[in-house]
Amino acid sequence: MTKKVKKKSDTRFAFFGTPELATVFLDDLEREGLVPSLVVTTPDRPKGRGMALTSPPVKMWAAARNILVLQPERLDTEFVSKLAARSWQLFIVIYYGKILPRELFSIPKHGTINVHFSLLPRWKGTSPIRASILNDDGKSGTSLVLMDEKIDHGPIIAQKEFHIAKWPPSARELEVFATHESAKLLSAVIKLWVSGEIEAREQNHDLETMCPTLKKDDGLINLSDDPYKNLLKIRAFDSTIGTHAFFERGTSTSSRQAKRIRVQILNAHMDDHSLIIDRVKPEGKREMDYEDFLRSGAQLI
Repeated sequence: MTKKVKKKSDTRFAFFGTPELATVFLDDLEREGLVPSLVVTTPDRPKGRGMALTSPPVKMWAAARNILVLQPERLDTEFVSKLAARSWQLFIVIYYGKILPRELFSIPKHGTINVHFSLLPRWKGTSPIRASILNDDGKSGTSLVLMDEKIDHGPIIAQKEFHIAKWPPSARELEVFATHESAKLLSAVIKLWVSGEIEAREQNHDLETMCPTLKKDDGLINLSDDPYKNLLKIRAFDSTIGTHAFFERGTSTSSRQAKRIRVQILNAHMDDHSLIIDRVKPEGKREMDYEDFLRSGAQLI
């Protein structure tokens, strides 16, 4: 059943976002009567085998509602001036993909709210969900941050902690959950913030932790390592760099070497303190059950 959309709010805001999950967030706001007057997203990019120029999901969401869309390649002085020429109560930023200059986020009367998926000051940086799973936090949360000149540094307007029933979740699952929960939190506090009924509080920066900077090679799994730590990596990296291991197929002889295979690990679970791999994707092959892959004669290196 389609949820009933509430009467449109008179809060005038611009929304900065790009991918599909940003449209999930917008859908939730729309059901609460919160619809942006302007959407700012990234430029169209070539995509797919045919490299066809493709619009970001947020642009398509806005176009379906006749909402003005801007797609700046650079957030330069000209673009900032264009936004400053209109009156705004708020800017809201989630899943945008670009760093906003100070001149931009100070334009709205009530500032710019960044949605950050952690309980700040824990896990400042670009991958808080991945960091919380990898470090086995056992819980997660979301913060509405009033942006200042430093990344994830500004005062907190509101926070919400949520416990995950089946820990560890996959990053993909937690991202979807956090997106919905963040939209609920924003919907609950936005009028209070604009009317001045709540105040932002400074973070305790002495307690800050930073998200680790990871490379694709960090997704390599040693299946002889601690099983639970391997599960944390598989779950934490599933929506970004992924995890992989190397296998061999065939016997090495003087005339023929065994073939080395890079295998992406897609899903796994724990059973009696052992890591059970469920699904894999060998390089250049289709996704398959791990047991089927082993039956093909592959052996772990």
